[in-house]
Amino acid sequence: MDLSRQLANVDDARAFAQAIVDTIREPLLVLDDKLRIMAASRSFYLTFRVNRQDTQGQFLYSIGDGQWDIPALRDLLERIIPENENLDDYQVEHIFPSIGRRIMLLNARRLFYEDGANSTILLAIEDITRRKDHEQEMQNLLEQKEFLLEEMQHRIANSLQIIASIIMLKARTVQSPETRYHLEDAHKRVMSVAAIQQHLQVARQGEAINVSSYLSKLCLTLAQSMIGENRDLSLEVKADNSTLSSRDAVSIGLIVTEAVINSLKHAYSADCKNGRIIVSYETRGESWTLDITDNGTGKASVEPAAVKAGLGTSIVSALAHQLDARVDMESGPGGTSVKIIHLNSCQPIPQAA
Repeated sequence: MDLSRQLANVDDARAFAQAIVDTIREPLLVLDDKLRIMAASRSFYLTFRVNRQDTQGQFLYSIGDGQWDIPALRDLLERIIPENENLDDYQVEHIFPSIGRRIMLLNARRLFYEDGANSTILLAIEDITRRKDHEQEMQNLLEQKEFLLEEMQHRIANSLQIIASIIMLKARTVQSPETRYHLEDAHKRVMSVAAIQQHLQVARQGEAINVSSYLSKLCLTLAQSMIGENRDLSLEVKADNSTLSSRDAVSIGLIVTEAVINSLKHAYSADCKNGRIIVSYETRGESWTLDITDNGTGKASVEPAAVKAGLGTSIVSALAHQLDARVDMESGPGGTSVKIIHLNSCQPIPQAA
């Protein structure tokens, strides 16, 4: 049987329409063009604690002792809806006497009938108070976390400076040249960690770090603290504008520092001329190559046993392993090159010959 025949009776049609409205989980109002409530969903009555007798047929702004006389809602129904037949996610915040503060998203549709004389507004109300409160709570926690992280970084920086100062004081008092050498070497490594930590402070937790800017600032600090003005040496950076996670940036920063320290210690004499160390970083898709090259006095060949024996080389190898990368080292009369090569996950990492 045709639905229109089944609903020929007005009361049946009204009951059918009300049943549809009641099945909707979110609060829903059906308003006439005078903003009287023609129908309300069961969830509306439950959510806003009003009853059907005091709501049905009443002017919207008068129900619940005027608690729905909300300026933002008036703006929606009397200005925005006449200009726009549909409206989505219009946010309204209001304090209701019976249920307290509520944040709502209003979705409205204006329906016109064939005679053109009347219209109906469907007003759906989504209560997002808990969601907004949860979002605000998460934001507060993130801000607190950032504050604590900044405080921790500040304390770490101070601690590293204290440790470096103690090491240097001890180095100045010892009589053994070998002991002094090792203490000064330890001092440089502590200062390198401090420099990396300092340059990573500017990035928030989880924020991508620009490689070019990061390596340039790091190498400037290394040059100022380790080269000095009396040596004819330069430290340059050639890097693209790719980005790194803070975790990878720490490892790469430590690799650069170790390689630069090794070059300064072993590649150049005290009276060298036109010494040049170049730190380059290049990406190709998900693959990247870090290359630290000097033009100092390299070795004729790099013996595997010697490579394993060096502390700096061992540190570089361990850090490269953390980055899923391999280390390629070449050394000769024209200088030394240390390459850290990371291939994307689709390509196996070949072993160095």
